[in-house]
Amino acid sequence: MEYSMGLYEAPFNSMKTGRKTVEVRLNDSKRRRIDVGDTIRFTKLPEDGETLTVEVVELHTYPTFYAMYGDIPAKDMDAESRTIEEMVGSTYEIYAQEQEVEWGTLAIRIRLLK
Repeated sequence: MEYSMGLYEAPFNSMKTGRKTVEVRLNDSKRRRIDVGDTIRFTKLPEDGETLTVEVVELHTYPTFYAMYGDIPAKDMDAESRTIEEMVGSTYEIYAQEQEVEWGTLAIRIRLLK
């Protein structure tokens, strides 16, 4: 299956250059359908038409973003200069804590396709 998702410019560019190999999402009903081997087409936000396609190579679920960021090396998310608390805080600017409690979180390890 192929899925489509939006990605803000900074993480999009990190993924495009190969520095970001893990994408973080809520483990909501859309994400629960993703399997290893599927592809995801990311569109850079705000939408300018630029896309990139990745293959899903691993999926890991966590109860919280804090647990996820404590387990996954920050360099895999191109976030080596940030603390776990900073990463969680910026994630809560995108997702509400209530959503995290309801759905849990998903780390999607990807491989960039040419």
